[in-house]
Amino acid sequence: MPDARYAIAAVIVAAAVTWALRALPFAALAPLRASTTVRYLSTRMPAGVMVILVVYCLRDLPLTQPRVLAPLSAFTLTVGVHLWRRNALLSILGGTALHVTLTSTVFAH
Repeated sequence: MPDARYAIAAVIVAAAVTWALRALPFAALAPLRASTTVRYLSTRMPAGVMVILVVYCLRDLPLTQPRVLAPLSAFTLTVGVHLWRRNALLSILGGTALHVTLTSTVFAH
């Protein structure tokens, strides 16, 4: 059984580290708000991240197999719904629902 002083010291150190880790983002946020780099990245990153995710998800598709139609159909629906409604949540939910439906019914092995 550890000494009571040792246990109290461990709890105090853990509490201090936890508090510091939670306060650090707020302390670092103030200088970043005025940064031109952060403003530039905030306008460019969402599209860049989406392109990277699409390439990553579609890079290993077996183009000679019929099961490739499920992710391509979902991708097409996602892009179409987004161009139609300009609602990211609706387009992502629609594409995900179509992909899950196709892979669990039509293209299930």
